[in-house]
Amino acid sequence: MTLRAGFIGLGNIGKPLASHLAPSGFATWVYDIDEAPMRELAEGGAKSAGSPREVAENADVIGICVPEDVHVRAVLMGEDGILAGAAEGAVVAVHSTVLPKTVQELAERAATHGVSVIDACVTGGEQRAVEGVVTYLVGGDESALAKARPFLDASSETVIHAGELGNGAKLKLCINVVTYIQWAAANEGCRLAMATGLPTEVFEAAGQANGQLTELQLRYLTSVKLPKDVRANEGFQKLVRGHMKTAEKDLAWALQLARESGVNLPVSGLVSQMMAGLYGVEDDQRR
Repeated sequence: MTLRAGFIGLGNIGKPLASHLAPSGFATWVYDIDEAPMRELAEGGAKSAGSPREVAENADVIGICVPEDVHVRAVLMGEDGILAGAAEGAVVAVHSTVLPKTVQELAERAATHGVSVIDACVTGGEQRAVEGVVTYLVGGDESALAKARPFLDASSETVIHAGELGNGAKLKLCINVVTYIQWAAANEGCRLAMATGLPTEVFEAAGQANGQLTELQLRYLTSVKLPKDVRANEGFQKLVRGHMKTAEKDLAWALQLARESGVNLPVSGLVSQMMAGLYGVEDDQRR
């Protein structure tokens, strides 16, 4: 039997991830509160659902890529949520960056319905999602991962099984700490180069040559180098404000996990307060 795929949450990362499912041969149902991305994916062969429940009624593996823990809970456990429609044996892959205890809580609830949950966090950024070469950081039962593997392979280059349930979320938070600290370093180095008249391409070439600037950092720096009038544009500001809020949440979760684990992350704490500046968001309260 051909695996049936479902996907809920069609934002900057979710939509490109979901876009690879129908072309890969899966019968695919998608849902988002915004109808525009559903219409777009329907042109590629997906079917639009009216609720997470309808997605679950038509899918064996369901991906969730919504902003925060509270949204994941609502999608899974709401009145018209996944558990209201999923058949026994279904697998839910949580792509959202959430606290480990959140995915563990969800798995306990889902198990009462015969549904498995894995945390399949995504790393690599929007462009890699578009290209279908993201990396999934997965925590959970090996048999559930095996069932979800074809679903994940459709949009990924690498799937890392991090171990027990919750380890995918832990790993994603650890990786995010490194990412945002690296962005702060790249931002300050680039701005110093620009302020002193040093060509940014020379700065980037040197950083690439010695391994300090990665492909992801170079993509980040494209926005740092934009002219001020472009960065002040309303559309740009709306975009980067969304990215900023996600980054602030991700680092808040990393710091909460650190406190619970008895670890001090002073640099992460500082960088967590710098996100408006790192993304170029015009917000006096955050600068």
